[in-house]
Amino acid sequence: MATDNIGMAEIRNALSGAGDPWEAGVTSLSSLPFEVQQSYLGVTPPPGEPTAEEIAQRSLQQQAQIKEAALSAVGAPAAYDLRNVGGRNFVTPVTDQKSCGSCVAFGTVATVESRLRVQRNDANLAVDLSEAHLFFCHARARGRNCSTGWWPNEALDDFKSKGVADEACYPYNLSNTDCSGLCSNWAERAVKITGYTVLTGKPAQIKDWISSGKGPVSACFVVYQDFFSYKSGVYKHVTGAQAGGHCVTIVGYNDTPGYWICKNSWNTGWGDKGFFCIAYGECGIDSWLNHGVDAVENTGWQNNRRVNGLWAINQDRNAWVHFDGLGWRRISPDNDNIFFDMLAQLIAAKAAGRPVNFYEDKGVIKQVYVY
Repeated sequence: MATDNIGMAEIRNALSGAGDPWEAGVTSLSSLPFEVQQSYLGVTPPPGEPTAEEIAQRSLQQQAQIKEAALSAVGAPAAYDLRNVGGRNFVTPVTDQKSCGSCVAFGTVATVESRLRVQRNDANLAVDLSEAHLFFCHARARGRNCSTGWWPNEALDDFKSKGVADEACYPYNLSNTDCSGLCSNWAERAVKITGYTVLTGKPAQIKDWISSGKGPVSACFVVYQDFFSYKSGVYKHVTGAQAGGHCVTIVGYNDTPGYWICKNSWNTGWGDKGFFCIAYGECGIDSWLNHGVDAVENTGWQNNRRVNGLWAINQDRNAWVHFDGLGWRRISPDNDNIFFDMLAQLIAAKAAGRPVNFYEDKGVIKQVYVY
């Protein structure tokens, strides 16, 4: 195992021999000691799963096959970027996991955040979920920490069963990693997912998932020493030893010349303002672990929403309201008084053109406040 950094001259010489597919330079991580660089990773396979070393070997053997599968995919457009869908950016800002093996939490949260924006067709949706809650609470309960890293399936399972609160409920700070910083009402603020789909080794399905309105795809891959010096271009490993496994979010792709566009969690001082492009089939990016979030559960407060229409049928307490940017929601049928009171408020709001705030539980309206 390597213990020393590789020099910039070695990287650039190797890039020159490979036709200069990407640009290397000084980044926020390139000059750190190798053991510190490794602390910015964090994918740790559980027993029975392939190791990063095994994935690296398998990736070399399958690289041409995966690339061909990606390029020969039919149905999806030749290029797609969630940062620019008709001029709208559905990707939330780049974050910073710092020197903690919490990449699984960051990659998972980034995938869910953008999935929610896509799901609501609102590129300006203010969503900022707590990586600290997911990692310092949920992962910690499983015996995971900054030194041990985590596993994406477990993170997604916890997102589904427990949910993750907003960033303000538990800000990410490496001086508070024992879950003691979590707000007391986190359960009321938690966002849950309905489930997730495994897309590992299916590049055509990954492309279709991203381009068909289902949001980004989480991905894990093998990181080598040269990757810490990436600045721009289409990354391909050219030199240096393995550093470990890392989890990111695939937010787009381009068949010319064939690469994935990924959001990293090493802040904007690394890469192309925190993003990078990586060739199809490279380092296991599309053949180790890939997951798409099926949907984000419609639970929580919705603010400043306009009522477009109302619908009812000749059944007790069966009425629905259509909100701008959200679609149809059912009015809670739990109680006559509450049902008819909320229905009256919503009818009045529509007639007056006034926005409303409401709380929904799995798509069912429980509380309404009219401006």
